[in-house]
Amino acid sequence: MNILFTICGRAGSKGIKNKNILNFAGNPLPYYTISALDLFLEKTSLDIKGDIAVNSDSMELLKIMEENPIRSLELIKRSPELGGDNIGKIEVIRNCLENMEKRKKCIYEIVVDLDITSPLRTVMDIEKLINKHIDKKPDVTVSVTPARRNPYFNQIKDTGHGFKKVIESDYTARQQAPEIFDLNASLYAYSPGYLRSGKGVLDGYCECIKMYDTGVLDIDSGNDFELMEVIARYLFQKNPGFMEVYKNICTKVKN
Repeated sequence: MNILFTICGRAGSKGIKNKNILNFAGNPLPYYTISALDLFLEKTSLDIKGDIAVNSDSMELLKIMEENPIRSLELIKRSPELGGDNIGKIEVIRNCLENMEKRKKCIYEIVVDLDITSPLRTVMDIEKLINKHIDKKPDVTVSVTPARRNPYFNQIKDTGHGFKKVIESDYTARQQAPEIFDLNASLYAYSPGYLRSGKGVLDGYCECIKMYDTGVLDIDSGNDFELMEVIARYLFQKNPGFMEVYKNICTKVKN
């Protein structure tokens, strides 16, 4: 099975300047994504031929990726028309697919995207995502975490004349309400045909896998970044899945 793994990152950032190339817990932030993929491709029992493509308009990020000591990657310099705030990431991933099919002269059966700013993922997370996508054959498989708030029970909205529940209901306990999940923007598996359809991420048949609850936060501010580092350092010491990703980086950087 041919799988294309994509790692996409823009130059700059409005929330945190150049966040894709910052050091995180002692290593360049992108190394955690590369390390998790490196371990997965080494350990998986699946019959996979995997290519990893990095797509960016940041020369600094492309240089970090090219010189990384963990695993060799394919680099794609992002075209200007795919830059800017109005371009969805799914369009960039589709561009990666088109480029890599031409470059490698092969057909990919799954495209898996890993977000640089979600560095805390395990080999098992990637394995679960791909197995779920193979088993269920959806258009898209996404990673999620259980939501801490529920729109049927304890989330409210401004109606212009007071506040009401986001979704009207008579539930008196959160346990009665439908289970809700947060997209954690860490892992996405796409069927290539769906990528080419031009539809949005959640417009088709979607499946999901659950990830560690506090392993991923949205890094949109300096405070988010600092908090994620605190969580990461704890997990690198206490959780074997996160620990092996960190140790893999340390070992290959030293060598």
